[in-house]
Amino acid sequence: MDRRQFISRTVGVGVALAFSATNFRIVTAANLPADITDMSASMLSVAIRKRHVSCVDVMQAYLDRIHRYNPTYNAIVSMVEDDVLLQQAAIADRELDKGEYRGWMHGMPHAVKDSKDVKGMPTSKGSPIFAGTIAEDDNFMVARIRRQGPIFIGKTNLPEFGMGSQSYNPVFGVTGCAYDPGLTAGGSSGGAACGLGTRMLPVADGGDLMGSLRNPAAFNNVIGFRPTQGRVPRRDRRRGGDLFYQQMGVDGPMGRNAEDTARLLHSISGYSTAEPLSLRDDLPSPDGFAATKLKKLKIGWMGDYNGYLAMEPGVLDVCEASLQTIAGYGAVVEPCQPSFDMGRLWQTWLTLRHWARHGMRELYDDPATRKLLKPEAVWEIEGSFDTSAEQIYKAGVARADWFRSLRYLFDRYDFLVVPTAQVFPFSKDIHWPTEINDRKMDTYHRWMEVVIGGTLAGVPVVNVPAGFDPQGRPMGMQVMAPYGHDWKALEFALAYEQVTEHLKQRPLMVKGI
Repeated sequence: MDRRQFISRTVGVGVALAFSATNFRIVTAANLPADITDMSASMLSVAIRKRHVSCVDVMQAYLDRIHRYNPTYNAIVSMVEDDVLLQQAAIADRELDKGEYRGWMHGMPHAVKDSKDVKGMPTSKGSPIFAGTIAEDDNFMVARIRRQGPIFIGKTNLPEFGMGSQSYNPVFGVTGCAYDPGLTAGGSSGGAACGLGTRMLPVADGGDLMGSLRNPAAFNNVIGFRPTQGRVPRRDRRRGGDLFYQQMGVDGPMGRNAEDTARLLHSISGYSTAEPLSLRDDLPSPDGFAATKLKKLKIGWMGDYNGYLAMEPGVLDVCEASLQTIAGYGAVVEPCQPSFDMGRLWQTWLTLRHWARHGMRELYDDPATRKLLKPEAVWEIEGSFDTSAEQIYKAGVARADWFRSLRYLFDRYDFLVVPTAQVFPFSKDIHWPTEINDRKMDTYHRWMEVVIGGTLAGVPVVNVPAGFDPQGRPMGMQVMAPYGHDWKALEFALAYEQVTEHLKQRPLMVKGI
């Protein structure tokens, strides 16, 4: 479909509709799903607190599902023994008997991305260099999650050092897509997204430098949210590292729906004196979470940046079909483009990405560890050797100019939208696509260039499912909101999921041998 034809079909169509967030406080034993793992995290939270289900029953239901399907999908690694987890679940039940309630995740199973430390559990980072390393303390985000009362059951799989949007590594192998385990789950939070899509996890956490919360969410038909830079503190005063300049990576939540995602975001966000650039404003309470009104909402559709990005056939069509749906409820969808040289943005990304990887120089300099690094990691580290102060300065200026170009568009539009990936999920036996639609990809991450806009602007970006191609492969859209408007992005996601059917399309599960 011609891009202009798409716009002409969406503008001017409108049906008024407003939504309120689902109130799970009215949950009763009678209206619960028969399968505990079918409950959303928000519903499960209320069911546990009201004692409609026990923590032991919840844990057993998830363990049964994990043992049935994880051998096929390989989403969860470093699993804790069943008897230990069931003992912890029994303790959580006894606490409820005594009126002790830890938080909204009380007694819920949770697996942490394998780049994050959980005290007493291994952190491999997908690398044989660190495989088997036992964490002495919780990562900063993990500590905040722990305060909400979950039971940590294991870790979620990722690419080596989280580098690349394909979750394979020499320690645990490759993670398959929830909708076809022969395809990639994406990355780097691939295990987290697959765990959600297969209902092996109620909610999940991840990190995002180059789409790592967004790409796997799109490939597994779930919600992935990259918060505003500084929304979720990443550093701990007990650990070293830069606190001021390396401002591209973020931690964030993933969920089966927008409400679950918002609840986890609320748990992990908030100002910290340990991180000087963390945001000081407070997010609204999840109890006040409500879908935004779609009528007259203005959405700027940037597509493939006027042909700049290579796209697999069908990606734009799937996204535009979903945009037509919300236009039918009164949203105004218009084509727009940033006033910016997109080639300059890519060069900015390469410069800052290489610079950010200079911290791995120690692993490179040691011959024993260098030989254990994948070629892409070596390329990234070597790219930092000749990065000059002038290049970094110019990249900083370009990044600021990009932010200003999006800010100008946000003066006209409530949200800006692009596809979440340039290809549909591909074979998990392929490390990365070398070409898209007859255009060569010159780096291992060029095929995910579509995500760098949100990263470099530092704005909140939510992946919402966009639908499926004729082969049943999922795709998503990145919905960008103005800087700091995290709640606005998630409330749009809630409205979007209430007028589309994508999240209701469950995968046909493949049982492990």
